[in-house]
Amino acid sequence: MFDSLSDRLQGIFDGLRGRGRLSELDVDAAMREIRLALLEADVNFKVVREFVAHVKERALGADVMASLTPGQQVVKIVHDELTTLMGSSDSKLVFAGRPPTVILMAGLQGSGKTTACAKLANFLRKDGKRPVLVAADVYRPAAIDQLVTLAGRVEVPIYAPGPQVDPVKIAEDGVRFALDKGDVVIIDTAGRLHIDEELMDELVRIRAAVKPHNILLVVDAMTGQDAVTAAEQFRQRVDIDGVILTKLDGDARGGAALSVRAVTGKPIKFVSNGEKLADFEYFHPDRMASRILGMGDVLTLIEKAEETIGAKRAAEIEERIRKAAFTLDDFLDQLKQVRRMGPVSSILGMLPGLPGKQLKNVQVDDKQLDRVEAIIMSMTPQERRHPDIIDGSRRQRIARGSGAQVNEINQLLKQFRETQRLMKQFASGKPGRFGIPGLGR
Repeated sequence: MFDSLSDRLQGIFDGLRGRGRLSELDVDAAMREIRLALLEADVNFKVVREFVAHVKERALGADVMASLTPGQQVVKIVHDELTTLMGSSDSKLVFAGRPPTVILMAGLQGSGKTTACAKLANFLRKDGKRPVLVAADVYRPAAIDQLVTLAGRVEVPIYAPGPQVDPVKIAEDGVRFALDKGDVVIIDTAGRLHIDEELMDELVRIRAAVKPHNILLVVDAMTGQDAVTAAEQFRQRVDIDGVILTKLDGDARGGAALSVRAVTGKPIKFVSNGEKLADFEYFHPDRMASRILGMGDVLTLIEKAEETIGAKRAAEIEERIRKAAFTLDDFLDQLKQVRRMGPVSSILGMLPGLPGKQLKNVQVDDKQLDRVEAIIMSMTPQERRHPDIIDGSRRQRIARGSGAQVNEINQLLKQFRETQRLMKQFASGKPGRFGIPGLGR
């Protein structure tokens, strides 16, 4: 979503970094470019005006103008101001001292609200909570069936009496139902194609009946400033506590993510960045600012790796790397683990020093990864442990068994040898360019 903005900003900063000193004219020129980049990213114009004014004021300060690396100082200022713009610090859920914690989910139809309910339940279940879903959207066709199906997939209880029951009663009864079933209640309410009095009145009545600890508004990041406008209207009528941004993996310009906190005063609490139920996480303003500026997001990458691989398995792999015992079996295992972490392009986007324009040329086809798996599985256990024994005749046999060409076998073995070399390099503490093994010139 932020690729275009990221490329524009990094281009501006490249020009600043090349200067030994910055004049006021240099800063003015950079601020004009930053203003245009943010407006083109569909950021609210009032937000852009205030943001640029804050950055300019700090950039013209003595600390920057007298610095030996003024360009780097300006980048730091923009990073700080972007972080402040999106919320300064992480905003977590409020949990009741006495369960159950009640979470009321609101949003317009088509925002991904029902799916977000299931994603949130899945997220909380992995965090040790016992969530219960409540289907109170009685108007949209198949909304209840959809939530029942999703509840089964994430393995959480659901209260869904049917479309003939009053939504307020469903919400009240759902909270009582959860007393014996869990410690967090997530209530899916009705959405509309647009904001109207009937929708707001119903939300107000449900809020009065169940007294939620958190009211979360689900907004579609792809709708740009319309999402920000909707969030402000919901804030005025229902007094939301925070926002869940969905479809952050889309190709919209990202203005909603950069504007919603400043316009509504309410934090972004979660983001949904993929179609899978696991593609859901807390929103970290500082990490998002780093990604926009091409600094990567190593902390999120580590968290994803720990969640997918597990500490014990990671320690085993690390030990094998240090002993130079990394085999094709390990190679295949790591390939499977990486695929579970999400799209490879999104993982690469978390690595520092890789601007979006470089990643646009990275095409990772799942079918190609399946092909690699088939080639490795066509090898004998001995060949996977000792690939150096794979001669010409063995390569032909592996090619026949996997439906691949011999040159594909050669390419895979070459990649594996390079991976082994990089693993040894990593273990010895000698990273390549950008601090990432293998990205040397």
